[in-house]
This record gives sequence, structure tokens and C-alpha cells, in this order.
Amino acid sequence: MGMDRKTRITELLGIKYPVIQGGMAWVAEYHLAAAVSEAGGFGIIGAGGAPAEFVREQIRKCRELTQKPFGVNVMLMNPEAEAIAQVAAEEKVCAVTTGAGNPGRYMAMWKEAGVKVIPVVASVAMAKLMERGGADAVVAEGTESGGHIGSATTFTLVPQVADAVTIPVIAAGGIGDGRGMAAAFMLGADAVQLGTRFVVAKESVVHENYKKKILAAKDIDSQVTGMSHGHPVRQLRNHMTREYLKLEKSGASFEELEQLTLGALRKAVVEGDVVNGTLMAGQIAGLIKKEQTCEDIILAMMEECGKLLEN
Repeated sequence: MGMDRKTRITELLGIKYPVIQGGMAWVAEYHLAAAVSEAGGFGIIGAGGAPAEFVREQIRKCRELTQKPFGVNVMLMNPEAEAIAQVAAEEKVCAVTTGAGNPGRYMAMWKEAGVKVIPVVASVAMAKLMERGGADAVVAEGTESGGHIGSATTFTLVPQVADAVTIPVIAAGGIGDGRGMAAAFMLGADAVQLGTRFVVAKESVVHENYKKKILAAKDIDSQVTGMSHGHPVRQLRNHMTREYLKLEKSGASFEELEQLTLGALRKAVVEGDVVNGTLMAGQIAGLIKKEQTCEDIILAMMEECGKLLEN
């Protein structure tokens, strides 16, 4: 077994370790993506709501820092999604991951450019649909994840998705160390995707205040807002979540609630406003105790996982 673990995902993406970095909006910019790829994992630039040309710039800057493969995450709800999808094809990134919707309409364009397509799914039905549509792999993401979430847990979702599709499955949500990685392999995954763990990486440009909040978080410190309007988001509890949940309880409209979170992720990541910002983080935050380089995170994980799987 050892440190080098070849899986269908390492083969597909041409990477050394089956560790994917989540494409988190505002957080996952080119410094982080390049550092993860350099360390042998798969870095991803999170396009979020950014303009297409900004994404192109990020891709090019990432290429200056690493010769290794990396990807782009496309939020399909983003008004810029089509333009970003095109940039990913023109720049011939190794792979795209997609969230919030069906990437079907871009599939042919991406395939033609040799871009691998890896949708994030929260159900078996969606995974099957993506496989039929030509996806190269799927990320099965449990509700433990930070940010926008589905309702099934990683522990229940991953094996069911693995049974339902023949393409490789990447497990995401609630994974923060080699134990979680070993468990994911046992459940039928070919790789893991980490978000929260990489937010506190040394190479992550996230504001110190945000990192400190994750490092200090306890197991039960995350909260889900937006259950009532069907766009639930997991984040660390703070003044903003308390206000939001109060408003939500009182039956406030989606628009009213949106006003509260407008630009709130940027506030947290860039300005370090941990009072009114959205501190997106997964339930695994309680396990994460120190800031490390991407390389240290990945190597420690691989070593721990390897030992466990050898037993």
C-alpha cells in the first residue's frame, strides 16, 4: 500500500495522491490551487461568482506556479457560468468540477477540449444522470461539508453512489485526516476532496481571523442557514447566522434573507469580518487544530491512511 496510492482518479487526472482540493468560492484562488497540485494533489480554482476574464487570469497565474494538473470549479447558477465554461475549454484546464445544476450543455465543448468533467452530486439519482451525460467521475458530497449542502451524510451517500455508477467516485464532506481518507476508500471512493482543511493551509490567502475561527472551532460549532428556501449553507455560527436564523424563523422571504448574506463570504475571506461574514466550514472544523503547508497536510494524510490500510 505505502504512500503512493494509485487509484482510478490519480490515473484520470495524472496526479500522485488521490487528494482533491475543494473549489471554494473566494477561498480557492491560484496560490492555493498551485500549492495543492505542486504537493501531488489536485488543486482547484473556485470560480464562484467571478467574471470569466478574472478566472482566465487565475488559470494563467496558476500555470506560472505549477506545471502540474489543476482544475476549475464552475458554479452553474452563476450568471457568468457559460463564459467561465468557455474559458475552461479555451485554457484546456485538466478538469472542471461543477456545482449547483446540470453541466450537460457544456459537456461536448469540454470533451472536445480534452477537459475532464467531474460534477459534485448529493444523491444517487444525480450521480446516475451525470454518468449518462458523460461525466468522467463524480464527487459525492455529504451534508457534513461547508458551504452549499445536500441532505445525505457522506457515510451513507458514498457507498450508494459507488454501487450506482461505474465511473470513479470522490468522497467529500467531513474528511480531514488519514482516518477519514481510509474510511472513504472502504466505502468505495477512489479519492477524497477536502475543503475546510485547506482553508487553513499556509498557502491559503484567507484572512487570519477566518483561519483562527476554524482552528478554534468545536465539533458542534457549525450551523445550517437557508433550510426554509431550499439553499442550505453550512458555516460556523456567529452574529450573522443568529440574525439569519431569527429572520428565517419569522418567515422572511428569500430576497430578505439574501440581503443579509450579500457579499458575506467576501467579507469573511478578504476583510476578516468574522461577525457579519459567512464563515463557510464543514463539521470537520473541530478536528483541525493547526495551520500547515499543503504538502504537510497531504503527506501526513497519506501516511496515516497507508498505515491504517496496511493493518
